[in-house]
Amino acid sequence: MLNCIRCNQELSDASNFCNNCGFPVGNVRTLRSCRECGAMVSAVDKFCAQCGKPIVQVQVANGINVQSQSEVSRAENGTLPKMIPVNGGQFMYGSLTSNTPVTLNSFLISETPVTQRQYEKIMGRNPAKLKGENKPVEMVNWCEAIIYCNTLSVINKLTPCYSIGGTFDLSNFEASSPVWKRINCNFTANGFRLPTEAEWEFAARGGKNNEPTMFAGSADISQVAWYGENSNITSHEVGTKAANSVGLFDMCGNVAEWCWDYYTPDLPYGPQTNPHGPSIGDMHAKRGGGWLDDAEQCTVFYRSGSVPSGKSSSLGFRVCRTELGAKI
Repeated sequence: MLNCIRCNQELSDASNFCNNCGFPVGNVRTLRSCRECGAMVSAVDKFCAQCGKPIVQVQVANGINVQSQSEVSRAENGTLPKMIPVNGGQFMYGSLTSNTPVTLNSFLISETPVTQRQYEKIMGRNPAKLKGENKPVEMVNWCEAIIYCNTLSVINKLTPCYSIGGTFDLSNFEASSPVWKRINCNFTANGFRLPTEAEWEFAARGGKNNEPTMFAGSADISQVAWYGENSNITSHEVGTKAANSVGLFDMCGNVAEWCWDYYTPDLPYGPQTNPHGPSIGDMHAKRGGGWLDDAEQCTVFYRSGSVPSGKSSSLGFRVCRTELGAKI
């Protein structure tokens, strides 16, 4: 005997629909819940009965056609990162227990994390474990993200930001080499670079718009992030969740993102202007949380760190540029 998963009515093994509530059973049972509101979605539903969001057909491994929430990217997803201007301003940096006033000049930051297509276009390879050209690139360590930034700058005839001992071509240095301790970032150059932690958080919070929410663009994490509860244990195409008020996607969830700064557990106390983090350290900061993280790890102020050679299928990066001559 079967039991209807909606009303628990006992049914015969030959039943396709519940004779009590009409919900599909048998070979058209529910596969998953609606990704927007959590309501149960069956194999014959075209729209979620609770929130009305459209459902599209996908093919599953056992050969049965089932329904899954439609994912449509709102991002540009070109071969080069689309840069979004963030006007400079002041904000309270960090969580409520450790915030400090910070002033930032204007800068540009990429609309989404760097995608696999964008990375492969510049570097000639795709290191990602969870393949998909418009998914975030992952399995990239901090050093490789730095190399991508310099290479992207050179291709676009911009001045690279990063150098080691006067050398801009850093591709021959192993990630485990101590030479990376000597890296310098020229924040006055017009090339691509990783955002500082402060720039990342300011952008995630909506810049001058000062969004008062825990997540980038919404108080409801499911609206803006792929995380442990809704990701189906994988990354997703960028831009398929809502953007924040300055037009940035996936600042929370999908993949965590490398930042420039060395990581320390506590942020420095007192007012700061354009902070670049500690001058020395063993780990670099990560922000935003990823597809396997809890909601608490996907907030705009959650901080963690990893060694520069570290790689993960839930860790990527986005790029930034100094807006030369721009002030608050």
